[in-house]
Amino acid sequence: MKGTAKAIQRVMSSTLVAVTLGFSLWQPIADACTRTLWNTNKLAVVVGRSMDWAESTQPTLLVLPRGMQRDGGRVGPDVVVKENPARWTSKYGSVIVTAYDVAMVDGLNEKGLGANLLFLTATDFGPRDRSKLGVHAGLWGQYLLDNAATVKEALELMKTIQPIMVEHAGYKSSLHLSLQDATGDSAIIEYINGKPVIYHGREYRVMTNDPPLNQQLANLKKWDFTDATRETPLPGNVSPVNRFVRANYFLQTLREPRNEREAIATIFSIARNTSVPFNAPYKTPGTIYDTEYRTVMDLTNKRYFFELSTSPNVIWMDLKKFNLNPGAPVLVLNPDNIALSGDVIEKFQKVARVPF
Repeated sequence: MKGTAKAIQRVMSSTLVAVTLGFSLWQPIADACTRTLWNTNKLAVVVGRSMDWAESTQPTLLVLPRGMQRDGGRVGPDVVVKENPARWTSKYGSVIVTAYDVAMVDGLNEKGLGANLLFLTATDFGPRDRSKLGVHAGLWGQYLLDNAATVKEALELMKTIQPIMVEHAGYKSSLHLSLQDATGDSAIIEYINGKPVIYHGREYRVMTNDPPLNQQLANLKKWDFTDATRETPLPGNVSPVNRFVRANYFLQTLREPRNEREAIATIFSIARNTSVPFNAPYKTPGTIYDTEYRTVMDLTNKRYFFELSTSPNVIWMDLKKFNLNPGAPVLVLNPDNIALSGDVIEKFQKVARVPF
């Protein structure tokens, strides 16, 4: 998901720089990451994504209970939305992945709503509309996971908020958002020319990066995969357009899974196919955006899977087994541990400082 990874760039020296270098750290020339939703099988709704970036985004896994108070106008002590910031108390618990300890980039809540944030150069949240609650881009997805149980509910909430671009030293949080829920419903939200463009429906199963989705879909129509075989030509490079075509191609070939293990392995296989190999050339000579990690969510059974590219093991957690009651501790796990494998629920520890 270079999109998100790109979104987050240099390490921050102060919290404001953290805001900027953390999720505004999404530099204009960076774009990668792929989200693939499998909602056509009869067993479970599963979604996979890759996260690509030029350096480690310092990912951590957080378990967030209900009843947490959040401020969408602040990053640490710094105010980034001065007028009409969104402030809320979370209705639902969630498991999320953070970036640079300042932004949520991927997550699943206890109702089976999942959110993925990816980079999109064309993003333009528009001038500040003070009639709407302002949520800085690093908490856009978290706001929806905290307050919505379904894609439809999340889209209703979108009518009341405005994501806010965070910028510093030329770096912007240029993001678009994908949502999916346990019914298989899906939505992709892009802000183009200052206005939200919403693609809502089960058919919106793939998201990468540039260009915007309408152009990606138009390009996809040029490909005919009827009666495909191993000789069927596919675009094989790592550009967002190439990855968008490949993900759609492999989705249409999937067989009905016999069990959850097979469903998770299947969507992981597409995430790996659309990943960026280490040191693969990217947009300009000398730039690289390797895939740092991949995630898979089982929205039906509320399980979350995580695979760090530098680890040989997949880890997972069952959200239903965590204490998500108000007042329960926030739990954290650093996945950069080669000894981690399988069910890691017992490996989580109480967090010393809640990042947001």
